[in-house]
Amino acid sequence: MRILIDTSYTARGPSGSAVYIEQLIAALGRRGAVEVVQARQRHRLKPGRYGGALSRARSVANATLDGAWLHFGLPRAAQRAGADVVHHPLPAHTRRIRLPQVSTVQDLAFLVKPELYGRAWATLARRTYRRAARRSTVIVSPSEATARELRDLLGVSPARLVVAPLGPGQLEATSAERQGGCARGPLLFVGDAEPRKNLDGLLAAYAAYRAAVEDPAPLVLAGASAGHARGDGVEGRDVRDAAGLARLMVEARALVHPSLHEGFGLTPLEAMAVGLPVLAVRNAGTEEVCDGAALLVEPNGLAGGLRRIASDDELRADLARRGRQRAGDFSWDATAQAHERAYSVALGSP
Repeated sequence: MRILIDTSYTARGPSGSAVYIEQLIAALGRRGAVEVVQARQRHRLKPGRYGGALSRARSVANATLDGAWLHFGLPRAAQRAGADVVHHPLPAHTRRIRLPQVSTVQDLAFLVKPELYGRAWATLARRTYRRAARRSTVIVSPSEATARELRDLLGVSPARLVVAPLGPGQLEATSAERQGGCARGPLLFVGDAEPRKNLDGLLAAYAAYRAAVEDPAPLVLAGASAGHARGDGVEGRDVRDAAGLARLMVEARALVHPSLHEGFGLTPLEAMAVGLPVLAVRNAGTEEVCDGAALLVEPNGLAGGLRRIASDDELRADLARRGRQRAGDFSWDATAQAHERAYSVALGSP
């Protein structure tokens, strides 16, 4: 079975989706049950960073280029490769590919929490996701939580759904052994400033926590959120590779994951795998992944959660132990195996 995977998104910078694509392809290669062919879009403008007319023009140009790739470039690549199945790691579908198509849907946050998204983007996403959900032969979901949303909100039948939880491990090769977080290290946030990630809520909660204690832990914002660091005790680290992120996790006291909605929760899983205690806002995806191995709070309880996890050594040690144990339930090999099942279902031979 020859599977063509569209790897275009991996060229757009570090992200959970890029990790998913790269780790899945590597795991499929190790297993050797399917032959993977990669194809990606090579012509795209850098997105604008600061808004304004130029950024909007770039967005329009990129949308046009994305459409040309999906409807013309990718079909040609699939034909040249002699593919049996085409896998879109992000929701997509084109009628120009006369083969079974598999789409991965990581989350439906824009439908669950529409108030967090701009109208234009949400409208485009709704159209794209509904088309993929309706026309794709199989839909892959990373969690039961997202699978429920796909059934309830987009009407995807269970027969076309395959749940394929993601795995940890991109940090293990460069992470030192640890137990319970560094007692004097900072609290760590990893992610971007997308409203769903609740960075503003974290900064407000951190300010409240800092005002309430005598010796507060510093807060480090890592990755794409680094430029949003503000307030006493908050520092940004523009770390974009696995080795740099691993060093931060080794130095940190705990990971803070304030996201209001997650389809899976790869960042908490990576933290648990290296023994970093996790504090997270409760939502269905994060709760499913952590399963009792993280300190979960409601959004309005984040300041109190910061105080607990920063000051309680025994709590952090217990969370580190339980986190490692829980992370052991996930692997990229199992992710690849579930995708092989999805490809077989797409070809009509489950």
